[in-house]
Amino acid sequence: MTATLPRMIHGVGDIADQYDAYLVDLWGCVHNGIEAFPEAVDALLRLADAGKKINLLSNGPRRAVDLIARMDQMQVPREAYHHVMSSGEAAWQAFANRSDPFHASLGHRCYHLGPPRDKSVFTGNGLDAVPSLKEADFVLNTGPLEYSDTVSTYEPLLNEGVALNLPMVCANPDLVVHIGDDLVICAGLIAQRYEELGGIVAYHGKPHDSVYQRCLLNLGHPARERVLAIGDGLRTDILGAGRQEFASLFLSDGIHTEEVGGKYPTASRIRSIASRIGAIPTFAMARLRW
Repeated sequence: MTATLPRMIHGVGDIADQYDAYLVDLWGCVHNGIEAFPEAVDALLRLADAGKKINLLSNGPRRAVDLIARMDQMQVPREAYHHVMSSGEAAWQAFANRSDPFHASLGHRCYHLGPPRDKSVFTGNGLDAVPSLKEADFVLNTGPLEYSDTVSTYEPLLNEGVALNLPMVCANPDLVVHIGDDLVICAGLIAQRYEELGGIVAYHGKPHDSVYQRCLLNLGHPARERVLAIGDGLRTDILGAGRQEFASLFLSDGIHTEEVGGKYPTASRIRSIASRIGAIPTFAMARLRW
């Protein structure tokens, strides 16, 4: 993307006729982890009714079927989307298929750094979870055990993993996410610290290429200029879209709300923050709505 000002829009309906396929983030875009955003669901339903193809694309460290079940609980109708892809699903498939040199070289014993709710990432794909780092071939990082944890909570474990020369697979590149009104750390922030300590990390999810290839397959390989990526993460949603040569719609009232003005963003303020990351969005507005 060129370092120009993003175009501020009122709603996705302003630009819907320009795109055929939509990659839509979940947390901070469609829901906040606890409840769905009614305006966002309405926008998705209107896009689907207009014949647009919608692939929900999450950096959630769980399989797609788990995300669908959670959306069912939040009463997000299945008519509002056509496909779901997640970083957890991408990780699961990479372990199951072992089609690339890195994953082919990993053993099958993983130490799971993350809460039990993420266990679908290492279930049914040939992995065996072990209780200690000394027994493991690698670390599978899906995020903090408790929402109140900080990266320093895991410093001793990370140091031990590096000392044992264990590679890490990060199933959620996000740094932070909103759970309700609270901002909590994600696996990506823990993985960053592991790299700083000298560890090797492989990432699944936005902004990395492989997850987009799976989405394009889901969508029938649309022309890239007819794809719009929507999300609130500059380092993930917007940077990833730019690398794929997709247009992007940045939602300012999300994880960057304090930096860019939240509900009342300005194009110049968004560009100021986004240019530091190298991820200038094509469009911007506060929250997803029609």
